[in-house]
Amino acid sequence: MSGTITNIDKIALSDTKDGTISISTIDKPYGEDSQSVASIGISLQSQSTEPDWKVHIPKDNIEAVIKALQKAQDSL
Repeated sequence: MSGTITNIDKIALSDTKDGTISISTIDKPYGEDSQSVASIGISLQSQSTEPDWKVHIPKDNIEAVIKALQKAQDSL
């Protein structure tokens, strides 16, 4: 993966001893013509060098994902 990574936040992962949720942005993650993405990584141990799971959300989809997460939160 190429592109510039900007770290935004790191959040403690609930119900784990030292897991984290990391939020970052990646400019041109898949090469010069690719759209910037928000990256969400889940690490079960904070000292991990790479997240156990991660998802890249294109900029054009972020608003819809936030709305869906708010609906999910309301239904829990």
